[in-house]
Amino acid sequence: MNHPIKHRAASGTQQSSATTDHIAQELNRYDEHLRDVRGLAAGTRQDRIRVAGWLLRQKFKGRAIDIAKLRPDDIRQFLASQLDAHRTASNASRLAAALRSYLRYRTTCGDHVVELTAVISNPVHWRLASLPRALKADEVTRLLESFVAVRRSPKRGYAIVRCALDMGLRSCEIAHLMISDIDWRSGTVMLRGTKSLRQDILPLPMETGQALADYLQHERPHTSNPAVFVRCLGRCDQAITSTAIQKVIKRACLRIGLMHFSAHSLRHTLACRLVENGSSLKEVADVLRHRSLNATLIYAKLDTPKLAAVALPWPGRRL
Repeated sequence: MNHPIKHRAASGTQQSSATTDHIAQELNRYDEHLRDVRGLAAGTRQDRIRVAGWLLRQKFKGRAIDIAKLRPDDIRQFLASQLDAHRTASNASRLAAALRSYLRYRTTCGDHVVELTAVISNPVHWRLASLPRALKADEVTRLLESFVAVRRSPKRGYAIVRCALDMGLRSCEIAHLMISDIDWRSGTVMLRGTKSLRQDILPLPMETGQALADYLQHERPHTSNPAVFVRCLGRCDQAITSTAIQKVIKRACLRIGLMHFSAHSLRHTLACRLVENGSSLKEVADVLRHRSLNATLIYAKLDTPKLAAVALPWPGRRL
């Protein structure tokens, strides 16, 4: 009665042993390549073989090795699992170097690994960074409603927050915003002298436009200064500074009990909301006006599969 069970167990052991042999043989060939072709020291070879072995066992456990079946998502999942276990910069660099080394070796075997290498180029860095704390939906509501009780320039403060929250404007961009930059007919805003030193034309959300119009018509002091936001006390012919913009937003956050939030937190809130609503990282980068997608990669932690949408433009894809 027990013989069939023993037979199946023995068969399973043989299959496992065969797969282990395949991986062992692959790692032996890789070791010879590192030693004879690359001239690497024993310690370096051992570390790179160990990482390659982890990857191969994670992907091909119970199956023969076929690099053509290795997908970018497999590399992402492997990186994520390894970095979650050992979250240090040195470990990230070691993993990246080891994986690139193994895939470089596979190119000498005739495998096409460009897409796999592209995944390794940068995620090791954004995986280590902390995801910025975004405001929750109820916190956004309370933040906007808090200006009802503000005595000094409530409409100005409300419009400033909407610019940061709805459009992702930086404090310096809000401070430099001119009345002539707003095209009310087309519903757009032109940003000049931005962080990227380029001119950008952004759509003007309805709520933001209403807040700006309310401030300009009913609260902004009469002045010849072309800036949208000007001082409400003292010399009203002067535009307020980016530091003043930051203080307006910081005070608003403090009013509702958010102690560790800043003007930049509102940009993060917009980005997180876009990702959670299904926007690709490329679309988030366009809204935030990131000239390099590397700056946007931190938001991939909200939804890792969205990395696939921006894999091709990443720099550093050298084999």
